[in-house]
Amino acid sequence: MMELNLQRVDYLQVGVTSPKSLRLLPEKKIKGPQRVAVADQTGILQSFQMKKGESVPVFKTLPSSKITRLELGGPLGSPLEKIFIATGPEVRGYTKKGKQFLGFDTNLTESIKTMWVAGSHLFISGNYIYNHYVDCKDQDYFLCSDMINDIICLDLTKVSDVTPILACQDRVLRVLNSSELSYEVEVPGPPLCLSLFAGDGGDEGEELLYGTADGKVGLVQISRTREEFNLGPSHRWEILNEKRYGGVLCIDNYDITADGVQDLLLGRDDGLIEVYGYDEADEPIHRFSQTMSESVGSIQGGVVKTAGYDEIVACTYAGWIMGLTTEPQHKEVGPGDEVKVSEETQAKISNLRQELEELQRRVMTEREKYQSSSHSNKAMSAIPHFNINDKFSLNRDDASYTLSIEVQMAIDNVLLQSDVPIDLLDVDKNSAVVSYSACDTENGNFLLATYRCQANTTRLELKIRSIEGQYGMLQAYVTPRVQPKTCQVRQYLIKPLSLHQRTHVLDEKRPMNTLKLTGQFSLAEIHSWVCFCLPELPERTPSGDSVNFNFLSTFLDTQLECTYRKGEGIFRSDNISTISILKDVLTKEATKRKINLNISYDLVEETVPETIKLIHPKLEYQLLLAKKVQLVEALKELQIHEQDLNFMSPEYRQILEESEKLQAEYKKQPCHLERLYGMITDLFIDKFKFKGTNVKTKVPQLLEVLDNYDLQSLISFFETV
Repeated sequence: MMELNLQRVDYLQVGVTSPKSLRLLPEKKIKGPQRVAVADQTGILQSFQMKKGESVPVFKTLPSSKITRLELGGPLGSPLEKIFIATGPEVRGYTKKGKQFLGFDTNLTESIKTMWVAGSHLFISGNYIYNHYVDCKDQDYFLCSDMINDIICLDLTKVSDVTPILACQDRVLRVLNSSELSYEVEVPGPPLCLSLFAGDGGDEGEELLYGTADGKVGLVQISRTREEFNLGPSHRWEILNEKRYGGVLCIDNYDITADGVQDLLLGRDDGLIEVYGYDEADEPIHRFSQTMSESVGSIQGGVVKTAGYDEIVACTYAGWIMGLTTEPQHKEVGPGDEVKVSEETQAKISNLRQELEELQRRVMTEREKYQSSSHSNKAMSAIPHFNINDKFSLNRDDASYTLSIEVQMAIDNVLLQSDVPIDLLDVDKNSAVVSYSACDTENGNFLLATYRCQANTTRLELKIRSIEGQYGMLQAYVTPRVQPKTCQVRQYLIKPLSLHQRTHVLDEKRPMNTLKLTGQFSLAEIHSWVCFCLPELPERTPSGDSVNFNFLSTFLDTQLECTYRKGEGIFRSDNISTISILKDVLTKEATKRKINLNISYDLVEETVPETIKLIHPKLEYQLLLAKKVQLVEALKELQIHEQDLNFMSPEYRQILEESEKLQAEYKKQPCHLERLYGMITDLFIDKFKFKGTNVKTKVPQLLEVLDNYDLQSLISFFETV
C-alpha cells in the first residue's frame, strides 16, 4: 500500500461559504492546473487560477444576495464548464470566463437550498419543496414530508430514465419518478450530502454515496422502480463512525493515490478531511486524514497549484481555500550546501510585505476615522455583524447532545445558561477553559458556565446530557474577539423526551403500554404538541389523514410509537416513564389552548421488569466502574510502599494497570450513575402513580436496594411494594 503524503498549501480567503460552494473547472491539458470557482454568502462568485505560486483572478462578480449552492453543468457527455449558482429563489449561469448567460427566477416561496444540474435538466429544492425544470420550463414537483438536505440525479448518460434522489432529514433517501415517490431507502443517520459513486454512479450508473449528520458514510444501489428495489438488498457497504468524528458535509471521488481507482474524499463539520481507497473486494480502506481548524463545506480532487501534482482542494466555513498537495513543499539541504532562495520565493515574500504594510495603513486610517466619529455627538457606535454556524444534535452512541459553535472570526468566550438541569461532558478536542458560576435554582437557573477560548479558536464543540421529563431552554451567548465588543445569543430547546431519536423499525415482540387521547383538536394542533415533546420531527404538519412516527431512546433503548390524527392520538411505549411524561406534557399543552382531553391508558405489568433489564447492564457497569475508581488511590498508595505486588489478586493488579483509563472514563461521565438511579426512581414512582398510589415515601428503601444492587432483588422490590 502506497504511503499517502499530502502537504497543506493555503490559497486565499473569501467570505463565509455555504456547503458545496466550490468546484474545480475541467482543464483540456492532462494534469494541467485547473481554475477554481467559489461562491460565498456575500453573493460574490469568483474564479481564480494559480500562476507562479500566486492566485490570479479570472473573474469576480459584484456582491448580491447570499449564494447557497454552486454546481457545474454543460451538454450531456461534454466537459462541465458552465457555472451555476443558487441565490434566493433564482438560478444564475456563468461561462468559465465570467459572462452571465442565464438568470432564471423560479418564483419559489422559499429560498433554494440544494441544486443539481444535468444537461438541460435543473433540479432544485427548498426546505420541503422539490422542483424539476427542463430548459427552464416546469416539469415535475414534489412536496416532501421532512426537510430536504441534498438532491442528486443518476447520470443521464448511463441511465435513460430521469431518477432524482432526495436526502431527507428523517433518515431516508427518497427516489422519485416524475412527480411521484417511487420508494424510500432507509439509511442509518440523517443524510446531509450525496455523490455519485466514482463520479458517474459506477458501471451501471446506479451506485450512490451518502454522508450522514452523525458521521457515517455508505454506498447504496439505486433501483429505478419499487419492483427492482424489492428484489434484493440495496446497501453495499457502510463506514461506521466509531471515533465519533463530525457529520459529513461533502464527498468527492478522485484518484489521489494514483493507483488507477477513484478514491473517496470526505469533508466533515469538525474540520476533518479523510481519504479512503478500495481493496480488492471494493470495500473502503482508510488511507489519510488531516484536521483543519474549521468545518469543511466543500472538497474537490484535482490539479491547482502545479501541473502534474494531484491535490485535494477544500473550502472551510469562514472561506479559507486550501490544498493538500502531493507536491513536496520542503527541499532538504545537505551538509555544506548553500540555502538559495528562488526569485519566485523572494517575489512572494516582497509581495506579502507590501500587502501587510498596506493592510496596516488601512487599519490605522479606519481606526482614526472611527475614533473621531465616536467622539462627535452625532455619531453612534456601529455594532459589527458576524455569522454563526451552529448545530445542536443528538448522538445515539452516548445519549448526549453535541453543540458546535463556529464563527467567522476568533471566539473570545461562550457563556452557557440553562433553565433546566443538564450535565456538561468532557470533549477531548475542546481546549477552552471552563468556569462555573453559582446558580439560583429556585428561580429556574440551573447552569451558568463560561468557556474562555484560546487565541485563534473559531470553532467550539461542547457535549451536553439532559434529563428526560425536564424541559426548557439552553442559551449560548457568543462573544468574538472584535472591537467594539458585541455578542449574539443562540437558543436551543431541551424537549421533554430529548433523548429519543427517530427510527424506522419497532420490535413488535416487546410488551407495550398504551396512552390514548381523544378530544376536539386538529391534526396540526396535536402535531405541534408532539413536536414540542420530541426531537427530529418536521415543523410542517404532515399531509394525509393519519401520522405515524417511531422513536428509540438513545439512553435506554426503549421504544415509542406515536400514531395520531384529527381528534385522536395513540402512544405506545415499553417504558411507563415515557408514557407518564407524554401524558403530563400533552395535557398541559392542551389545557393552555383550553381543549378538553379524554385520557385512557392500558398498562402492561411485564414492561416494568423488561425496562429494568434494559437498564441492568448499564447500571452494573457504572457501579463496577465507581467501585474500581474508589480503589485506585488506595492501591496506588500500597504500590508506593510495596516493591513486589505479586501478593495482590489479578483483579487489583488490573485496576492498577488501567487506573488512568478508568479515572478518565469516570471523569467524562460523572453523573451517569446518578442518572440511572434517577431513571429507576422515576420508573418506580410512575408505575404506582398510574395505579393511584403515591410511593415517594418508599424511595429511601429503593435507594438502599440500589446501593446493594442485585437485579432480582430490584425486580422483586418493584413487585412487592
